[in-house]
Amino acid sequence: MRSSRLLIAAGIMLSSVALAQVEPIVEYVPGDEGERQPLHTVVPTYPEKARRARVEGEVEVCFKVNREGKTSRVAVRRSTNRVFEKPARDAVRASTYRPLPADEELSGIKTCRTFQFHLAPVAVDQIESF
Repeated sequence: MRSSRLLIAAGIMLSSVALAQVEPIVEYVPGDEGERQPLHTVVPTYPEKARRARVEGEVEVCFKVNREGKTSRVAVRRSTNRVFEKPARDAVRASTYRPLPADEELSGIKTCRTFQFHLAPVAVDQIESF
C-alpha cells in the first residue's frame, strides 16, 4: 500500500516536471499581408489547456481593416484545432494598422494572417531526486 502511494506521488511529480519541459510558442507566418502596414501586432496567447495536452496547431484568420486602422469582420478561414481559434481572433482584433490618409481610397481587399502554435522542448539541467 505504502509503495503504491510512493509510486503515485512520484508519477505526479514526474508528470509535472514533464509539463514544465515545453515552452509554448506562437509564431506569425508571413503570407497574405494585404496592402496595409501594421502599427501594433498582437501575438495570440497559447491556451493553457492545449499546452497541458501538448496540442499544436495552425490558424488562418481573415479580416478587413477600416480607414482608422481598426480590424473588423474577423473570421477564421482555416484551423487545425478549434482551441486556437479564439486566441487568434482576439489577437487580430487587438492589432492595429496605419490609418489611411484622407486622399487615399480604402481598398476592399481582405487581409489574412496565419498563426502557428507549437511547443518547443526546453533543456532540463537537472532533475531532482526523490
